[in-house]
Amino acid sequence: MRFSDSLKKNDDFKNVYKKGKSYANKYLVMYVLKNNKEVNRIGISVSKKVGNSVVRHRVTRLVRESYRLHENIFNSGLDIVVIGRNNAKSASYAEIESALLHLGKLHHIIKIFFYEV
Repeated sequence: MRFSDSLKKNDDFKNVYKKGKSYANKYLVMYVLKNNKEVNRIGISVSKKVGNSVVRHRVTRLVRESYRLHENIFNSGLDIVVIGRNNAKSASYAEIESALLHLGKLHHIIKIFFYEV
């Protein structure tokens, strides 16, 4: 992740949960809060209710990779927390990627590019 840092502290997560705006879909929940910095900070959380550590880590990797490949289209200066839901444990990479981009569009944090041919 070239343009982004990680959210690591519990207080940072709590701040985003309390003050941020959230949207959800079948696989993910996304909280977004402006952080007045140049870079995005992303945190990924997957509960024990989703599955054992192998399943939770797989969901985390899928979300992180989806964000990494598309981070150049996300607006900067945001704290983003992505929560994996129970349905995410059986989802493919394409479904997680689509869910992440869908939530980004709902939050209006994705830059839209129009190309003329």
